Amino acid sequence: MKRPLLVLAAALLAVFSFSLNSQGQNRKAAPDAPIMEANVDVPMRDGVILRADIFRPAKPGKYPVLMGRTPYNKNGLHGSAKRFAKAGYIVVCQDARGRFESDGQWESFVRFDTNDGRDGYDTVEWAAKLPGSTGKVGTFGASYNAFLQWRTAALAPPSLVCMSAQSIPARYTDLEGPGSIKPGRRLQWWYGSMTPDMRKRSQSPGTKSNADGRALWKTEQDKWLHFVPWLKLPRTFWEEESDAVHAWLKNPALDPWALQKGVPNVTVPNLNVIGWFDHCNGNMMLDKAIFTKGKTVIARKGSRTIIGPWSHTGRGGRKVGKIDYGSKATVSVAAEDLRWFDYWLKGKNTGIADEAPVRIFVMGDNQWRDEQTWPLERAKTKSLFLSSGGKANTPAGDGKITKEKPASESSDHYTYDPKDPVPTLYSKAAFTVPADQKPHAERQDILVYQSEPLTERLEVTGNPVVELFASSTTPDTDFFVRLIDVHPDGRAIDVSLGMVRARYRNGLEKEKLITPGEVVKYTITLNPSSNAFLPGHRIRLDITSSDFPNFDRNHNTAANPNADAELAVAKQKVLHGGKYATVIHLPVID
Repeated sequence: MKRPLLVLAAALLAVFSFSLNSQGQNRKAAPDAPIMEANVDVPMRDGVILRADIFRPAKPGKYPVLMGRTPYNKNGLHGSAKRFAKAGYIVVCQDARGRFESDGQWESFVRFDTNDGRDGYDTVEWAAKLPGSTGKVGTFGASYNAFLQWRTAALAPPSLVCMSAQSIPARYTDLEGPGSIKPGRRLQWWYGSMTPDMRKRSQSPGTKSNADGRALWKTEQDKWLHFVPWLKLPRTFWEEESDAVHAWLKNPALDPWALQKGVPNVTVPNLNVIGWFDHCNGNMMLDKAIFTKGKTVIARKGSRTIIGPWSHTGRGGRKVGKIDYGSKATVSVAAEDLRWFDYWLKGKNTGIADEAPVRIFVMGDNQWRDEQTWPLERAKTKSLFLSSGGKANTPAGDGKITKEKPASESSDHYTYDPKDPVPTLYSKAAFTVPADQKPHAERQDILVYQSEPLTERLEVTGNPVVELFASSTTPDTDFFVRLIDVHPDGRAIDVSLGMVRARYRNGLEKEKLITPGEVVKYTITLNPSSNAFLPGHRIRLDITSSDFPNFDRNHNTAANPNADAELAVAKQKVLHGGKYATVIHLPVID
Protein backbone atom coordinates (compact mmCIF):
# COMPACT_ATOMS: atom_id res chain seq x y z
CA MET A 1 0.00 0.00 0.00
CA LYS A 2 2.90 2.35 0.61
CA ARG A 3 3.96 2.51 -3.05
CA PRO A 4 0.60 3.78 -4.49
CA LEU A 5 0.47 6.37 -1.71
CA LEU A 6 3.96 7.54 -2.57
CA VAL A 7 3.03 7.77 -6.24
CA LEU A 8 -0.09 9.76 -5.40
CA ALA A 9 1.87 12.11 -3.15
CA ALA A 10 4.46 12.65 -5.86
CA ALA A 11 1.75 13.41 -8.39
CA LEU A 12 0.07 15.92 -6.10
CA LEU A 13 3.44 17.55 -5.38
CA ALA A 14 4.12 17.83 -9.11
CA VAL A 15 0.73 19.45 -9.72
CA PHE A 16 1.29 21.86 -6.83
CA SER A 17 4.78 22.73 -8.07
CA PHE A 18 3.51 23.25 -11.61
CA SER A 19 0.81 25.56 -10.26
CA LEU A 20 3.36 27.65 -8.34
CA ASN A 21 5.73 27.77 -11.30
CA SER A 22 2.92 28.78 -13.62
CA GLN A 23 1.91 31.58 -11.26
CA GLY A 24 5.53 32.73 -11.08
CA GLN A 25 5.87 32.64 -14.85
CA ASN A 26 2.62 34.57 -15.19
CA ARG A 27 3.93 37.19 -12.81
CA LYS A 28 7.21 37.45 -14.71
CA ALA A 29 5.45 37.51 -18.05
CA ALA A 30 3.07 40.39 -17.30
CA PRO A 31 2.04 41.96 -20.63
CA ASP A 32 3.71 45.31 -19.94
CA ALA A 33 6.79 43.97 -18.13
CA PRO A 34 9.94 45.70 -19.49
CA ILE A 35 12.63 43.62 -21.15
CA MET A 36 16.05 44.02 -19.53
CA GLU A 37 19.54 43.54 -20.96
CA ALA A 38 22.17 43.54 -18.21
CA ASN A 39 25.73 44.89 -18.34
CA VAL A 40 25.79 45.91 -21.97
CA ASP A 41 29.22 47.19 -23.07
CA VAL A 42 29.38 50.88 -23.98
CA PRO A 43 32.75 51.84 -25.55
CA MET A 44 34.19 55.26 -24.79
CA ARG A 45 36.43 57.27 -27.15
CA ASP A 46 39.55 56.33 -25.15
CA GLY A 47 38.77 52.62 -25.31
CA VAL A 48 37.43 52.24 -21.76
CA ILE A 49 34.29 50.10 -21.52
CA LEU A 50 31.42 51.34 -19.38
CA ARG A 51 28.44 49.08 -18.69
CA ALA A 52 24.76 49.73 -18.73
CA ASP A 53 21.51 47.92 -18.05
CA ILE A 54 18.97 48.56 -20.80
CA PHE A 55 15.23 48.38 -20.22
CA ARG A 56 12.89 48.17 -23.21
CA PRO A 57 9.11 48.37 -23.49
CA ALA A 58 7.42 44.98 -23.82
CA LYS A 59 6.02 45.80 -27.26
CA PRO A 60 8.38 46.20 -30.21
CA GLY A 61 8.53 49.57 -31.90
CA LYS A 62 10.43 52.83 -32.07
CA TYR A 63 10.97 54.65 -28.77
CA PRO A 64 12.94 57.63 -27.45
CA VAL A 65 15.78 56.87 -25.05
CA LEU A 66 16.24 58.03 -21.47
CA MET A 67 19.69 57.83 -19.94
CA GLY A 68 20.74 57.84 -16.30
CA ARG A 69 24.40 57.74 -15.30
CA THR A 70 25.42 57.27 -11.69
CA PRO A 71 28.41 56.54 -9.42
CA TYR A 72 26.05 54.96 -6.86
CA ASN A 73 25.39 51.61 -8.66
CA LYS A 74 23.07 51.52 -11.64
CA ASN A 75 20.80 49.06 -9.82
CA GLY A 76 19.50 52.05 -7.92
CA LEU A 77 18.06 53.43 -11.16
CA HIS A 78 16.07 50.30 -11.97
CA GLY A 79 12.86 51.50 -10.31
CA SER A 80 12.75 54.63 -12.44
CA ALA A 81 13.82 52.65 -15.51
CA LYS A 82 10.93 50.22 -15.20
CA ARG A 83 8.41 53.07 -14.86
CA PHE A 84 9.83 54.84 -17.90
CA ALA A 85 9.96 51.65 -19.95
CA LYS A 86 6.30 50.94 -19.20
CA ALA A 87 5.54 54.48 -20.35
CA GLY A 88 7.19 53.82 -23.71
CA TYR A 89 10.89 54.59 -23.40
CA ILE A 90 14.12 52.68 -23.88
CA VAL A 91 16.06 53.34 -20.68
CA VAL A 92 19.84 53.15 -20.25
CA CYS A 93 21.15 52.87 -16.67
CA GLN A 94 24.92 53.18 -16.61
CA ASP A 95 27.60 52.88 -13.94
CA ALA A 96 29.96 55.84 -14.19
CA ARG A 97 33.59 55.25 -15.11
CA GLY A 98 35.40 53.19 -12.50
CA ARG A 99 32.24 52.40 -10.51
CA PHE A 100 30.69 48.97 -9.93
CA GLU A 101 30.44 47.18 -13.31
CA SER A 102 32.18 49.83 -15.43
CA ASP A 103 35.89 49.71 -16.26
CA GLY A 104 38.39 52.50 -15.82
CA GLN A 105 39.42 54.71 -12.92
CA TRP A 106 36.76 56.63 -11.04
CA GLU A 107 37.40 60.38 -11.02
CA SER A 108 35.57 62.04 -8.13
CA PHE A 109 34.04 65.48 -8.34
CA VAL A 110 36.89 67.14 -6.45
CA ARG A 111 39.04 66.72 -9.58
CA PHE A 112 39.36 69.59 -12.02
CA ASP A 113 39.59 67.51 -15.18
CA THR A 114 37.52 64.36 -15.52
CA ASN A 115 36.01 62.25 -18.27
CA ASP A 116 32.46 62.79 -16.99
CA GLY A 117 31.34 65.07 -19.81
CA ARG A 118 33.02 63.05 -22.55
CA ASP A 119 31.64 59.79 -21.18
CA GLY A 120 28.17 61.30 -21.09
CA TYR A 121 28.49 62.59 -24.65
CA ASP A 122 29.67 59.21 -25.97
CA THR A 123 26.88 57.40 -24.12
CA VAL A 124 24.19 59.75 -25.48
CA GLU A 125 25.32 59.20 -29.05
CA TRP A 126 25.66 55.44 -28.49
CA ALA A 127 22.14 55.31 -26.99
CA ALA A 128 20.67 57.26 -29.91
CA LYS A 129 21.77 54.46 -32.24
CA LEU A 130 20.35 51.57 -30.22
CA PRO A 131 18.00 49.24 -32.10
CA GLY A 132 14.46 50.57 -31.74
CA SER A 133 15.60 54.09 -30.84
CA THR A 134 14.00 57.15 -32.45
CA GLY A 135 17.37 58.87 -32.11
CA LYS A 136 16.10 61.27 -29.45
CA VAL A 137 17.71 61.10 -26.00
CA GLY A 138 16.81 62.64 -22.65
CA THR A 139 18.71 62.36 -19.38
CA PHE A 140 17.43 62.03 -15.81
CA GLY A 141 18.60 61.92 -12.21
CA ALA A 142 19.22 64.03 -9.11
CA SER A 143 22.23 65.08 -7.05
CA TYR A 144 25.51 63.54 -8.35
CA ASN A 145 23.53 62.06 -11.25
CA ALA A 146 22.44 65.61 -12.11
CA PHE A 147 26.04 66.81 -11.90
CA LEU A 148 26.92 64.23 -14.58
CA GLN A 149 24.08 65.55 -16.76
CA TRP A 150 25.30 69.15 -16.63
CA ARG A 151 28.81 67.98 -17.52
CA THR A 152 27.34 66.14 -20.54
CA ALA A 153 25.03 68.96 -21.66
CA ALA A 154 27.92 71.45 -21.67
CA LEU A 155 29.43 69.45 -24.57
CA ALA A 156 26.15 69.60 -26.53
CA PRO A 157 25.81 66.04 -27.87
CA PRO A 158 23.69 66.29 -31.07
CA SER A 159 21.18 63.60 -30.02
CA LEU A 160 20.44 65.14 -26.61
CA VAL A 161 16.98 66.77 -26.65
CA CYS A 162 16.27 67.55 -22.97
CA MET A 163 17.39 66.76 -19.46
CA SER A 164 15.95 66.50 -15.99
CA ALA A 165 18.97 67.37 -13.84
CA GLN A 166 17.62 68.01 -10.36
CA SER A 167 18.95 69.10 -7.01
CA ILE A 168 22.56 70.12 -7.67
CA PRO A 169 24.36 73.48 -7.24
CA ALA A 170 26.62 75.12 -9.80
CA ARG A 171 29.69 75.23 -7.59
CA TYR A 172 31.32 72.74 -5.26
CA THR A 173 31.85 75.59 -2.82
CA ASP A 174 28.06 76.03 -2.71
CA LEU A 175 27.67 72.36 -1.79
CA GLU A 176 30.27 72.39 0.98
CA GLY A 177 30.43 75.97 2.14
CA PRO A 178 33.33 78.37 1.65
CA GLY A 179 36.71 76.86 2.29
CA SER A 180 36.10 73.38 3.68
CA ILE A 181 33.82 70.36 3.77
CA LYS A 182 30.49 69.76 5.50
CA PRO A 183 31.69 66.88 7.66
CA GLY A 184 28.29 65.62 8.80
CA ARG A 185 27.22 64.79 5.28
CA ARG A 186 30.47 64.54 3.33
CA LEU A 187 32.43 62.16 5.57
CA GLN A 188 29.41 59.88 5.84
CA TRP A 189 29.05 60.04 2.06
CA TRP A 190 32.62 58.94 1.44
CA TYR A 191 32.51 56.29 4.15
CA GLY A 192 29.19 54.70 3.22
CA SER A 193 28.67 55.45 -0.47
CA MET A 194 31.97 55.85 -2.30
CA THR A 195 34.94 54.02 -0.78
CA PRO A 196 33.38 50.55 -0.22
CA ASP A 197 33.23 49.88 -3.97
CA MET A 198 36.73 51.29 -4.38
CA ARG A 199 38.02 48.79 -1.80
CA LYS A 200 36.10 45.97 -3.46
CA ARG A 201 37.71 46.74 -6.81
CA SER A 202 41.24 47.05 -5.37
CA GLN A 203 40.78 44.28 -2.78
CA SER A 204 41.94 46.66 -0.06
CA PRO A 205 41.13 45.95 3.60
CA GLY A 206 37.89 47.32 5.04
CA THR A 207 34.19 47.42 4.23
CA LYS A 208 33.30 46.49 0.67
CA SER A 209 29.57 47.21 0.58
CA ASN A 210 27.68 50.42 1.16
CA ALA A 211 25.50 48.78 3.80
CA ASP A 212 28.59 47.72 5.79
CA GLY A 213 30.13 51.17 5.33
CA ARG A 214 27.05 52.94 6.64
CA ALA A 215 26.77 50.54 9.58
CA LEU A 216 30.40 51.13 10.53
CA TRP A 217 29.93 54.89 10.21
CA LYS A 218 27.13 54.81 12.79
CA THR A 219 29.50 53.32 15.36
CA GLU A 220 32.50 55.52 14.53
CA GLN A 221 31.04 58.86 13.42
CA ASP A 222 31.64 60.78 16.65
CA LYS A 223 35.34 60.00 16.51
CA TRP A 224 35.71 61.04 12.87
CA LEU A 225 33.49 64.13 12.98
CA HIS A 226 35.67 65.65 15.70
CA PHE A 227 38.93 64.55 14.05
CA VAL A 228 41.37 67.32 13.11
CA PRO A 229 42.79 68.06 10.66
CA TRP A 230 40.98 66.57 7.66
CA LEU A 231 44.22 66.12 5.72
CA LYS A 232 45.37 63.53 8.26
CA LEU A 233 42.30 61.34 8.09
CA PRO A 234 43.24 57.71 7.32
CA ARG A 235 43.44 56.62 3.72
CA THR A 236 40.31 54.50 4.22
CA PHE A 237 38.24 57.68 3.88
CA TRP A 238 39.37 58.51 0.35
CA GLU A 239 41.19 55.38 -0.90
CA GLU A 240 42.48 55.90 -4.49
CA GLU A 241 41.05 59.42 -4.50
CA SER A 242 43.27 60.48 -1.60
CA ASP A 243 45.61 62.56 -3.75
CA ALA A 244 42.73 64.41 -5.41
CA VAL A 245 40.95 65.07 -2.12
CA HIS A 246 44.16 66.22 -0.44
CA ALA A 247 44.94 68.58 -3.30
CA TRP A 248 41.55 70.25 -2.87
CA LEU A 249 41.76 70.40 0.93
CA LYS A 250 45.08 72.23 0.58
CA ASN A 251 43.36 74.76 -1.71
CA PRO A 252 39.71 74.73 -0.54
CA ALA A 253 38.82 78.07 -2.09
CA LEU A 254 39.10 76.57 -5.58
CA ASP A 255 35.97 75.33 -7.33
CA PRO A 256 36.45 72.10 -9.30
CA TRP A 257 32.86 72.23 -10.63
CA ALA A 258 32.00 75.66 -12.07
CA LEU A 259 28.99 74.14 -13.85
CA GLN A 260 27.63 77.62 -14.58
CA LYS A 261 30.54 78.20 -16.97
CA GLY A 262 29.25 75.42 -19.23
CA VAL A 263 25.69 76.75 -19.42
CA PRO A 264 26.32 79.08 -22.42
CA ASN A 265 27.06 75.89 -24.40
CA VAL A 266 23.89 74.08 -23.29
CA THR A 267 21.38 73.77 -26.13
CA VAL A 268 18.60 71.80 -24.39
CA PRO A 269 16.01 72.67 -21.71
CA ASN A 270 16.22 71.39 -18.14
CA LEU A 271 13.65 70.45 -15.52
CA ASN A 272 14.84 71.12 -11.97
CA VAL A 273 12.84 69.96 -8.94
CA ILE A 274 14.48 71.15 -5.73
CA GLY A 275 13.68 72.15 -2.15
CA TRP A 276 14.08 75.31 -0.12
CA PHE A 277 15.92 73.26 2.53
CA ASP A 278 18.03 71.25 0.11
CA HIS A 279 21.74 71.57 0.86
CA CYS A 280 22.12 71.62 -2.93
CA ASN A 281 20.01 74.71 -3.61
CA GLY A 282 23.11 76.91 -3.47
CA ASN A 283 22.18 80.23 -4.97
CA MET A 284 19.95 78.71 -7.70
CA MET A 285 22.77 79.77 -10.00
CA LEU A 286 22.15 77.07 -12.60
CA ASP A 287 18.49 78.01 -12.89
CA LYS A 288 19.30 81.69 -13.38
CA ALA A 289 22.01 80.77 -15.87
CA ILE A 290 19.89 78.48 -18.06
CA PHE A 291 17.05 81.04 -18.18
CA THR A 292 19.36 83.83 -19.32
CA LYS A 293 22.52 82.28 -20.82
CA GLY A 294 21.45 78.99 -22.41
CA LYS A 295 22.79 78.73 -25.94
CA THR A 296 19.41 78.31 -27.63
CA VAL A 297 15.97 79.85 -27.26
CA ILE A 298 14.67 76.39 -26.40
CA ALA A 299 17.13 76.09 -23.52
CA ARG A 300 16.34 79.57 -22.22
CA LYS A 301 12.56 79.57 -22.70
CA GLY A 302 11.87 75.85 -22.33
CA SER A 303 13.51 75.17 -18.96
CA ARG A 304 11.37 74.76 -15.85
CA THR A 305 12.05 74.99 -12.12
CA ILE A 306 9.84 73.66 -9.31
CA ILE A 307 10.86 74.67 -5.77
CA GLY A 308 9.04 73.10 -2.84
CA PRO A 309 9.41 72.96 0.96
CA TRP A 310 11.72 69.96 0.81
CA SER A 311 15.17 68.75 1.79
CA HIS A 312 17.62 66.83 -0.41
CA THR A 313 15.67 63.65 0.22
CA GLY A 314 11.90 63.43 0.28
CA ARG A 315 11.45 65.82 -2.62
CA GLY A 316 7.76 65.98 -3.44
CA GLY A 317 6.51 65.12 0.05
CA ARG A 318 4.44 67.20 2.46
CA LYS A 319 6.50 66.62 5.62
CA VAL A 320 10.08 67.75 6.09
CA GLY A 321 11.68 66.81 9.39
CA LYS A 322 8.90 67.42 11.91
CA ILE A 323 7.17 70.13 9.87
CA ASP A 324 4.07 69.27 7.85
CA TYR A 325 3.40 71.74 5.03
CA GLY A 326 0.05 70.22 4.15
CA SER A 327 -1.33 68.13 1.33
CA LYS A 328 -0.82 70.88 -1.24
CA ALA A 329 2.95 70.54 -0.83
CA THR A 330 2.81 67.05 -2.35
CA VAL A 331 4.19 66.73 -5.88
CA SER A 332 4.80 63.52 -7.82
CA VAL A 333 8.33 64.01 -9.11
CA ALA A 334 7.98 60.86 -11.23
CA ALA A 335 4.84 62.24 -12.88
CA GLU A 336 6.53 65.60 -13.54
CA ASP A 337 9.46 63.79 -15.16
CA LEU A 338 7.11 61.81 -17.41
CA ARG A 339 5.17 64.91 -18.47
CA TRP A 340 8.48 66.57 -19.25
CA PHE A 341 9.87 63.75 -21.37
CA ASP A 342 6.55 63.05 -23.12
CA TYR A 343 6.47 66.64 -24.33
CA TRP A 344 10.07 66.98 -25.46
CA LEU A 345 10.73 63.46 -26.74
CA LYS A 346 7.31 62.39 -27.98
CA GLY A 347 5.66 65.69 -28.86
CA LYS A 348 2.68 65.08 -26.60
CA ASN A 349 0.63 68.04 -25.39
CA THR A 350 1.21 67.58 -21.66
CA GLY A 351 0.67 71.24 -20.79
CA ILE A 352 4.37 71.89 -20.17
CA ALA A 353 4.58 74.49 -22.94
CA ASP A 354 1.81 76.57 -21.38
CA GLU A 355 3.18 76.58 -17.83
CA ALA A 356 5.22 79.26 -16.14
CA PRO A 357 8.99 78.69 -16.10
CA VAL A 358 9.11 78.86 -12.28
CA ARG A 359 6.73 77.33 -9.76
CA ILE A 360 7.36 78.06 -6.09
CA PHE A 361 5.79 76.91 -2.84
CA VAL A 362 5.22 79.84 -0.47
CA MET A 363 5.64 78.54 3.06
CA GLY A 364 3.40 80.06 5.67
CA ASP A 365 0.64 80.41 3.09
CA ASN A 366 1.43 76.81 2.12
CA GLN A 367 0.37 77.53 -1.45
CA TRP A 368 1.95 77.10 -4.89
CA ARG A 369 2.43 80.08 -7.18
CA ASP A 370 3.64 80.51 -10.74
CA GLU A 371 6.41 82.98 -11.52
CA GLN A 372 8.05 84.14 -14.74
CA THR A 373 11.63 84.63 -13.48
CA TRP A 374 14.06 83.64 -10.77
CA PRO A 375 14.83 85.68 -8.80
CA LEU A 376 11.47 87.49 -8.84
CA GLU A 377 11.91 90.78 -10.64
CA ARG A 378 9.08 92.44 -8.73
CA ALA A 379 10.70 91.80 -5.31
CA LYS A 380 11.27 94.98 -3.30
CA THR A 381 13.89 95.35 -0.62
CA LYS A 382 12.71 95.90 2.95
CA SER A 383 15.50 96.71 5.39
CA LEU A 384 15.24 95.90 9.08
CA PHE A 385 17.80 96.80 11.73
CA LEU A 386 19.20 95.08 14.82
CA SER A 387 19.35 96.64 18.25
CA SER A 388 19.69 95.63 21.88
CA GLY A 389 20.68 96.79 25.33
CA GLY A 390 23.76 94.61 25.13
CA LYS A 391 22.10 91.37 26.24
CA ALA A 392 20.80 89.70 23.09
CA ASN A 393 22.06 86.25 24.11
CA THR A 394 19.23 83.65 23.95
CA PRO A 395 15.56 84.28 23.00
CA ALA A 396 15.00 85.62 26.53
CA GLY A 397 17.47 88.46 25.87
CA ASP A 398 16.78 92.02 24.73
CA GLY A 399 17.71 91.69 21.03
CA LYS A 400 15.25 93.46 18.75
CA ILE A 401 14.53 93.89 15.04
CA THR A 402 13.29 97.37 14.23
CA LYS A 403 12.11 99.27 11.17
CA GLU A 404 14.18 102.31 12.03
CA LYS A 405 17.96 102.52 12.15
CA PRO A 406 19.10 102.96 15.77
CA ALA A 407 20.78 106.35 16.18
CA SER A 408 23.32 105.24 18.77
CA GLU A 409 25.85 102.47 18.56
CA SER A 410 25.59 99.40 20.80
CA SER A 411 26.90 95.84 20.75
CA ASP A 412 26.48 92.27 21.93
CA HIS A 413 29.12 89.71 22.82
CA TYR A 414 29.54 85.95 22.89
CA THR A 415 32.30 83.37 23.01
CA TYR A 416 32.82 80.84 20.23
CA ASP A 417 34.71 77.76 21.36
CA PRO A 418 35.24 75.25 18.50
CA LYS A 419 35.40 72.49 21.11
CA ASP A 420 31.78 73.28 22.00
CA PRO A 421 30.11 74.30 18.71
CA VAL A 422 26.40 74.90 18.19
CA PRO A 423 24.99 71.47 17.21
CA THR A 424 23.22 71.16 13.88
CA LEU A 425 19.52 70.37 14.08
CA TYR A 426 19.02 68.12 11.08
CA SER A 427 17.92 64.66 9.95
CA LYS A 428 19.53 61.36 10.95
CA ALA A 429 20.88 61.11 7.41
CA ALA A 430 22.65 64.47 7.93
CA PHE A 431 20.40 66.45 5.59
CA THR A 432 19.22 69.93 6.47
CA VAL A 433 15.56 70.33 7.47
CA PRO A 434 13.44 73.17 8.86
CA ALA A 435 13.94 72.74 12.59
CA ASP A 436 12.45 74.32 15.69
CA GLN A 437 15.33 76.13 17.41
CA LYS A 438 14.01 75.39 20.89
CA PRO A 439 16.89 72.98 21.77
CA HIS A 440 19.29 75.94 21.50
CA ALA A 441 17.25 78.31 23.65
CA GLU A 442 19.74 78.32 26.54
CA ARG A 443 22.95 78.65 24.53
CA GLN A 444 24.82 81.86 25.35
CA ASP A 445 26.80 81.71 22.09
CA ILE A 446 23.74 82.57 19.96
CA LEU A 447 22.55 86.17 19.66
CA VAL A 448 18.81 86.45 19.07
CA TYR A 449 17.01 89.45 17.57
CA GLN A 450 13.22 89.48 17.19
CA SER A 451 10.57 91.81 15.82
CA GLU A 452 7.31 92.64 17.50
CA PRO A 453 4.39 90.43 16.42
CA LEU A 454 3.43 91.35 12.86
CA THR A 455 0.08 92.99 12.21
CA GLU A 456 0.14 92.22 8.49
CA ARG A 457 1.37 89.37 6.30
CA LEU A 458 4.95 89.84 5.06
CA GLU A 459 6.22 87.60 2.25
CA VAL A 460 9.96 87.11 1.81
CA THR A 461 10.88 85.42 -1.47
CA GLY A 462 14.45 85.39 -2.75
CA ASN A 463 17.85 85.66 -1.05
CA PRO A 464 17.86 87.71 2.16
CA VAL A 465 21.12 89.61 2.67
CA VAL A 466 22.65 90.59 6.01
CA GLU A 467 25.18 93.40 6.37
CA LEU A 468 26.90 92.45 9.61
CA PHE A 469 29.35 94.61 11.55
CA ALA A 470 31.45 92.45 13.84
CA SER A 471 34.88 91.98 15.36
CA SER A 472 36.75 88.97 16.70
CA THR A 473 39.78 88.40 18.89
CA THR A 474 41.17 85.91 16.36
CA PRO A 475 42.61 86.23 12.81
CA ASP A 476 39.85 84.09 11.29
CA THR A 477 36.39 82.97 12.36
CA ASP A 478 32.91 82.21 11.04
CA PHE A 479 29.62 84.08 11.33
CA PHE A 480 26.28 82.36 10.74
CA VAL A 481 22.97 84.16 10.35
CA ARG A 482 19.67 82.31 10.45
CA LEU A 483 16.30 83.79 9.45
CA ILE A 484 13.53 82.28 11.58
CA ASP A 485 9.73 82.42 11.65
CA VAL A 486 8.54 82.57 15.28
CA HIS A 487 4.99 81.24 15.56
CA PRO A 488 2.48 82.46 18.15
CA ASP A 489 2.81 79.11 19.95
CA GLY A 490 6.54 79.74 20.43
CA ARG A 491 7.92 77.48 17.72
CA ALA A 492 10.94 79.06 16.02
CA ILE A 493 11.16 77.48 12.56
CA ASP A 494 14.04 77.81 10.09
CA VAL A 495 13.46 79.85 6.96
CA SER A 496 16.98 80.41 5.61
CA LEU A 497 20.65 80.23 6.59
CA GLY A 498 23.78 82.03 5.46
CA MET A 499 27.39 82.10 6.61
CA VAL A 500 30.75 83.68 5.93
CA ARG A 501 34.28 82.56 6.70
CA ALA A 502 36.12 85.75 7.62
CA ARG A 503 39.21 85.09 5.49
CA TYR A 504 36.94 84.76 2.41
CA ARG A 505 34.73 87.78 3.16
CA ASN A 506 35.86 89.45 -0.08
CA GLY A 507 35.45 86.30 -2.19
CA LEU A 508 37.03 82.88 -2.29
CA GLU A 509 39.73 84.09 -4.65
CA LYS A 510 40.69 86.96 -2.31
CA GLU A 511 41.74 85.30 0.93
CA LYS A 512 42.60 87.83 3.62
CA LEU A 513 42.80 87.35 7.38
CA ILE A 514 41.21 89.85 9.75
CA THR A 515 42.95 92.00 12.32
CA PRO A 516 41.90 90.89 15.82
CA GLY A 517 39.69 93.53 17.42
CA GLU A 518 39.01 95.40 14.16
CA VAL A 519 35.38 95.99 13.19
CA VAL A 520 34.69 94.40 9.80
CA LYS A 521 31.63 94.63 7.57
CA TYR A 522 30.47 91.22 6.32
CA THR A 523 27.91 90.86 3.55
CA ILE A 524 26.20 87.48 4.01
CA THR A 525 23.78 86.18 1.38
CA LEU A 526 21.33 83.68 2.81
CA ASN A 527 19.96 80.68 0.91
CA PRO A 528 16.97 81.28 -1.38
CA SER A 529 13.58 80.84 0.24
CA SER A 530 9.92 81.80 0.10
CA ASN A 531 8.07 82.32 3.36
CA ALA A 532 5.02 84.35 4.33
CA PHE A 533 5.37 85.66 7.88
CA LEU A 534 1.76 85.78 8.99
CA PRO A 535 0.03 88.21 11.39
CA GLY A 536 0.95 87.35 14.98
CA HIS A 537 4.29 85.84 13.92
CA ARG A 538 7.69 87.39 14.63
CA ILE A 539 10.71 87.78 12.37
CA ARG A 540 13.83 86.53 14.11
CA LEU A 541 17.51 86.60 13.21
CA ASP A 542 20.04 84.45 15.05
CA ILE A 543 23.77 85.17 14.87
CA THR A 544 26.43 82.70 15.98
CA SER A 545 29.73 81.21 14.78
CA SER A 546 29.08 77.52 14.24
CA ASP A 547 26.62 74.94 12.92
CA PHE A 548 28.39 71.64 13.47
CA PRO A 549 28.63 69.11 11.90
CA ASN A 550 26.60 70.59 9.04
CA PHE A 551 29.58 72.94 8.59
CA ASP A 552 33.17 72.42 9.62
CA ARG A 553 34.31 74.26 12.72
CA ASN A 554 36.43 77.32 12.09
CA HIS A 555 39.62 76.81 14.13
CA ASN A 556 39.95 80.58 14.67
CA THR A 557 43.60 80.55 13.63
CA ALA A 558 45.58 81.85 10.66
CA ALA A 559 46.49 78.32 9.53
CA ASN A 560 44.66 76.24 6.94
CA PRO A 561 42.14 74.42 9.19
CA ASN A 562 42.24 71.41 6.88
CA ALA A 563 45.94 71.00 7.58
CA ASP A 564 46.32 72.24 11.15
CA ALA A 565 44.81 70.81 14.35
CA GLU A 566 45.05 73.84 16.65
CA LEU A 567 41.71 75.13 17.98
CA ALA A 568 41.46 78.62 19.50
CA VAL A 569 38.66 80.36 21.39
CA ALA A 570 37.23 83.53 19.80
CA LYS A 571 35.55 86.41 21.61
CA GLN A 572 32.96 87.80 19.20
CA LYS A 573 31.38 91.24 19.14
CA VAL A 574 28.39 92.17 16.99
CA LEU A 575 27.69 95.89 16.55
CA HIS A 576 24.47 97.66 15.61
CA GLY A 577 23.25 101.22 15.38
CA GLY A 578 25.04 104.42 14.44
CA LYS A 579 27.80 103.96 11.87
CA TYR A 580 27.81 100.21 12.50
CA ALA A 581 24.16 99.56 11.72
CA THR A 582 23.80 95.81 11.18
CA VAL A 583 20.86 95.30 8.83
CA ILE A 584 18.94 92.53 7.08
CA HIS A 585 17.62 93.25 3.59
CA LEU A 586 14.54 91.18 2.86
CA PRO A 587 13.27 90.59 -0.72
CA VAL A 588 9.58 91.33 -0.13
CA ILE A 589 6.65 90.55 -2.42
CA ASP A 590 3.55 92.75 -2.14
